[in-house]
Amino acid sequence: MTAPTDHPAPPQPAAYRAMGEAELVSRYRQGSAMIERRLLDCTDEQLDTFFRPEARVGQWSCRVLVGHLADAELVQAHRMRRAVAEDHPVFALWDENAFIDAGLYGAASVKVVPAAAHVAFIHTLRLWNGDWLATLSGEQWVRRGLHPEAGEQTVRDLLVKTVWHFDHHVWFLSRKLERLLGPAAERAS
Repeated sequence: MTAPTDHPAPPQPAAYRAMGEAELVSRYRQGSAMIERRLLDCTDEQLDTFFRPEARVGQWSCRVLVGHLADAELVQAHRMRRAVAEDHPVFALWDENAFIDAGLYGAASVKVVPAAAHVAFIHTLRLWNGDWLATLSGEQWVRRGLHPEAGEQTVRDLLVKTVWHFDHHVWFLSRKLERLLGPAAERAS
């Protein structure tokens, strides 16, 4: 594994809260394009490499990380759609670590899901849901649902969280790929 180069800090939520709805939707639609293409060139061994805390790139493997992102996208898309369609829905919680512990992203006893499948799912879901988000009225952006831990959240709040969450994890994914494969070509020149 190579040592990482210096990088700016991971994305901060405040920058996303400052964006307008059109910019958020545009950023949301771009989602999978932010994932470095070289993820798809990794071997299974590289995709399944977990990291020690001192690596400062997050501990999850690349495969677990993109699997988590796919599941998070599904949960957040459903929450946004429910908040528009239903009056004050209560959102279900989900335990991201239980998904990992259950081997949903690959384990010795489970057929390993290719990272490309997760990326394709994210791409398709974001295009489909992004088209819908672009049609929302001002009244729909402020419709609310109840998160049992975070409290009331508007559709806009949910989109801000979704876009930030994805970008935050992709920042860590890029650092993992750099550790595994070296600097990306555009950074190396």
